Amino acid sequence: MPTSALGLALAAALVHALWNVLLARARDVQAATAVALLVAEVAFLPVTVVVWNVHRAVIPFLVASGALQLLYFTLLASAYRVAELSVVYPIARGTAPVLVLTVGAVALGRATSVGQVIGVCLVGLGVLLVRGLRGDPGRGVSLGLLIACVIAAYTLVDKNGVKHAGAIPYLELGMIGPTVLYGSAIARTKGLHALRIAWGATTVVAGICTFGAYALVLLALQRAPAAPVAAVRESSVVVAALLARRVLREPVGLPRIAGAFSVAIGIALLSIT
Repeated sequence: MPTSALGLALAAALVHALWNVLLARARDVQAATAVALLVAEVAFLPVTVVVWNVHRAVIPFLVASGALQLLYFTLLASAYRVAELSVVYPIARGTAPVLVLTVGAVALGRATSVGQVIGVCLVGLGVLLVRGLRGDPGRGVSLGLLIACVIAAYTLVDKNGVKHAGAIPYLELGMIGPTVLYGSAIARTKGLHALRIAWGATTVVAGICTFGAYALVLLALQRAPAAPVAAVRESSVVVAALLARRVLREPVGLPRIAGAFSVAIGIALLSIT
């Protein structure tokens, strides 16, 4: 893996973890999410125009992806309101690849390797460590698992959708609906005043990072095969846990950090085997 690709994949991991932390620390997570999505759409519109490559066949995929993305951001904002990021993020990001692998194996009849089985076990162990071995699993675990299901679903949709459009235009078009609908819902329930209060440097950075992380992955994929890029990119699980401890002051002890590492290594095995 070239050094340039490694650097871009690591940057993508950091940026992805960063925008999640920035939204999680917002006073009003839902309003901040609405503003961040709007910023992302506006910021990447010029890029979309320059690299425009869209075919009519992409429309059904855009509709399906948009609906799933709307559900994703709704659940994510709700999760960060009531649960710790260091629980939600590793479970959501770690369980999603396992679900995609399961669908591929069961529904599509794809073979699985020993490395993938080990990867699933490591993800499972990591989730247990992140959740904690005692006590009630709480809303963080439940919401994390729901988010993982949505991630797995839009991953399967987008994998086929990007065959009919360039990646950036596909992302830009697919997010128009979620951005408008989610922003309108927040404006209606909380008022435009809530959106104005949420506007600021933090939400602008978070918005740019939501699409920026994906752009960094695309640049890395131009320089290296998908498997190692995906494996390195999932170090975001560890980065998010460390940032949650440092920035959000969450009680992230050694078991939860170990769980994040286990999830990251498990996803890496799923990606490269």
